[in-house]
Amino acid sequence: MVVALSGFIHWGQKPTKTNIWQHLRNIFPISLVLLYIMPPFSLNFAAHLRNMRDLHIKRVAEARIPTRWGNFNLVTYAGHADERMPDIAMVAENFDPRQTIILRIHSECMTGDVFGSARCDCGEQLEISLQKTAATGGVVIYLRQEGRGIGLINKLKAYNLQDAGLNTIEANTHLGFEADERQYDAAVFILRDLGIQSVRLLTNNPEKVTALERAGIRVVERIPIIIPPQLESRFYLQTKKEQMGHLL
Repeated sequence: MVVALSGFIHWGQKPTKTNIWQHLRNIFPISLVLLYIMPPFSLNFAAHLRNMRDLHIKRVAEARIPTRWGNFNLVTYAGHADERMPDIAMVAENFDPRQTIILRIHSECMTGDVFGSARCDCGEQLEISLQKTAATGGVVIYLRQEGRGIGLINKLKAYNLQDAGLNTIEANTHLGFEADERQYDAAVFILRDLGIQSVRLLTNNPEKVTALERAGIRVVERIPIIIPPQLESRFYLQTKKEQMGHLL
């Protein structure tokens, strides 16, 4: 460490915590310094700072969307105006950011959300979330991270591996991915843009609670969304409960 710092400290100057910190601060980004000097429990927060710094999205366009559950204002977030797959916030018409709102952070699942696939419970969860948020002035954030972040094509490859006997975690790792590749920094950005500070979170996934609380969003309550398993989804939901810590 002293050798590495010798070029940054004036010749003959005795290294101290103060001047080492001053030189590191001048040379390295703050998140990188935090990553190396903070204890292990702080590494996730340092990574969050780094991800937020690298996140280049903004509010792009919005419009009123009437649905069978009620009226929403659909707000899009993207890095540029012609982005074809922006992240989305469905904001109920009676939304008030000064209140503790019902929130759902939903990762895209084309097979379940659009086509009603019985392999998962995503479509049913989305419908319940839209119903509850429409009735209470809440928000559904729809993140474009299909297949727990691996994309639709790889998700279909994972389905084939599951049909051959692997569970959902084994299939993802067999393809070279983590069990869950999702990130929630975009959701945090959207919440801050909407002025939301306190939520009742619709989720079975404790990692979402942790991600929001780490970012300074107050989670007053976790509201479970329990969908009765179907024959095709039973093994998938069992794996999420037993190996991914979902509260089902």
